Amino acid sequence: MEKMNEQIIDYLHYLTIERGLSENTKTNYRRDLEKYLAYLTLHQVPSWQAVDRFIVIDFLQELKEEKKSPATLARMITSLRQFHQFLRQERFTDHNPMQHIELPKKAQKLPDILSLSEVEQLIETPDTNEILGIRDRAILEVLYATGLRVSELVGLRLEDLHLSMGLLKTIGKGDKERIVPLGDLAIEWIECYLAQSRPSLTAKQPDETHLFVNRHGKGLSRQGIWKNLKGLVRQAGIHKNVTPHTLRHSFATHLLENGADLRTVQELLGHADISTTQIYTHITKKRMTEVYKQFFPRA
Repeated sequence: MEKMNEQIIDYLHYLTIERGLSENTKTNYRRDLEKYLAYLTLHQVPSWQAVDRFIVIDFLQELKEEKKSPATLARMITSLRQFHQFLRQERFTDHNPMQHIELPKKAQKLPDILSLSEVEQLIETPDTNEILGIRDRAILEVLYATGLRVSELVGLRLEDLHLSMGLLKTIGKGDKERIVPLGDLAIEWIECYLAQSRPSLTAKQPDETHLFVNRHGKGLSRQGIWKNLKGLVRQAGIHKNVTPHTLRHSFATHLLENGADLRTVQELLGHADISTTQIYTHITKKRMTEVYKQFFPRA
């Protein structure tokens, strides 16, 4: 089994060097492959060469019995497909047991979004008489104005800002760089944060280059953003499950509702495939139906 684990490590190095995948994506692959290897170890499968499609089917069946969602199963199948392709490509095996394994049909779950009034309610919640309140207001303005992923937000550095041009640079999935426009309000609150808040927070960390910092002057973590947002949602009296991604979903949906074309939204979100962006058209249709039923007298 030690040899099998070594080949997983080789594969993770390959993902870093050859494919340039993000740390989050590699973490998902590692977690999936560790679960897979644990199953094979339990069933005394001696090598990757000994894995056949029936072993894979039994493993996936066990995941189904554990009540894993179709999305989780689909991700696992994708992970195993890529891994077994790598094993064959590197001549660790002479066959690919994933060849005839089909992806499960994935139910399309529409993401939660906030209405415009809820977004405004949330954004106006931080106490901007406080240093941390100014920072939190700037964070919310940037999240909603740009649709950034939380990992992109915490990765922002001072050098990524081009406020005079109304732009910022971010590094998205697969280390792909993109330029994102900023609205006037987001620029106003970033400038306020840089002038009135960040200097106090970084007094003991003058060399810190991350844009958004915690109370100790160090770059904010994803967990820190989530924790702060949870408290602000509660303060705002919004009774929805709101995450940083909810603001990303709301940004995309509100753009489409106001006439933006799908390709532009795809570019702004940094989606590699437009099919990922198309889920937002389903949201706008769903909301259109709801409005119709609510207001049309003969609906």
